[in-house]
Amino acid sequence: MGNNENVLFAPFGGNDPDPDAFLSMVLDGWAQQQRAKDFALATIRTRRNVVMSMVDFAGSYPWEWSLGDADDFFSHARAVRNLSHGTVRAYQGHIKLFCEYVCDPHYDWCEQSAKLFGQVFAQVVTELNHITHAQPSEARPAKRPFTQRELQELFDLADVEVERILDSGRKGALAAWRDAIAFKSAYSWGLRANELRHLQVVDYSRNAQAPYLGEQGVLRVRWGKPHRGSAKKPRSVLTIWPWSVEMIQDWIRNGLPRYGHPVNDLFPTTGGSIVGESHLLGKLHTLIDELGFPPGLDLHSFRRSYATHLITGEGFDVTFVQLQLGHEHAATTSIYTMPSPDYQRLALERAHERTIQAALGLKPSRRNS
Repeated sequence: MGNNENVLFAPFGGNDPDPDAFLSMVLDGWAQQQRAKDFALATIRTRRNVVMSMVDFAGSYPWEWSLGDADDFFSHARAVRNLSHGTVRAYQGHIKLFCEYVCDPHYDWCEQSAKLFGQVFAQVVTELNHITHAQPSEARPAKRPFTQRELQELFDLADVEVERILDSGRKGALAAWRDAIAFKSAYSWGLRANELRHLQVVDYSRNAQAPYLGEQGVLRVRWGKPHRGSAKKPRSVLTIWPWSVEMIQDWIRNGLPRYGHPVNDLFPTTGGSIVGESHLLGKLHTLIDELGFPPGLDLHSFRRSYATHLITGEGFDVTFVQLQLGHEHAATTSIYTMPSPDYQRLALERAHERTIQAALGLKPSRRNS
């Protein structure tokens, strides 16, 4: 059986070992290993469910799996269940990690399965059937960033909504102001919805290289998207635009105190919790519908717009934007950086201006040089 004292043995009685009991022990051992590596409980449950889904689909136990079983499972998920490339890739990652665990000789699971069932575990996710991360684009085609014009109109309408509520005498002006600031903040720092909701005043600090931005030169994002289900992944986002600082400073000084008590959460509710994602999404859809924008916009569109406008509109380096967004892979950042119509229009205007200047015998302006 091996000499590892931490191995879980399968004490089956009689001559017929119970494969379900053995599988349960294997999965429990895998869960212990993942907890030791600080993976979230929800992630551990998800991975276990994926393994069990493949067991049910293949009609066989993991020590009986072949590459063909994996191919059929992933093909069915993509072609029949219509799951996205990203979801199927995540499934493959879960199965691959499970197979790596059970094939590791330190745990002796292969030796146990060989003695009990005459078969051993094998890795069924290889370079032959694994979807690579660097797909041209996994973004849903229907989803898109805001154009610069759409952003300006949206922010203007969000500000007008506060005035309309105040003029009507209705309640909700403070909440409308909060929502307007939240939308502008999501764009200003390229935030995911959950990152945005959990922001606190103390997350801002000075940037020694940009003292003119005051106390909001750097934003510490503490609720970043975790890697492979581990703890939240923090990152620091440098402030780009001075108007973002003015906006958030005004909210901290004049908006938050209206909740009547010291508040550290940047986007609180009157009940003392933080604003909900469903509320923000509903409010955003209301504003978008009033403006009559084409479909494809959601809360994540602010993050898409941030990346797109920085790279294609303002010429920032892709690596810098990757760090700002907290992406592990540059390929993920590239998904957000399709040139926008605004970028194409400005590029054409610059080309026309250079042509006119050349025809008039003028030197190119610094902006176009």
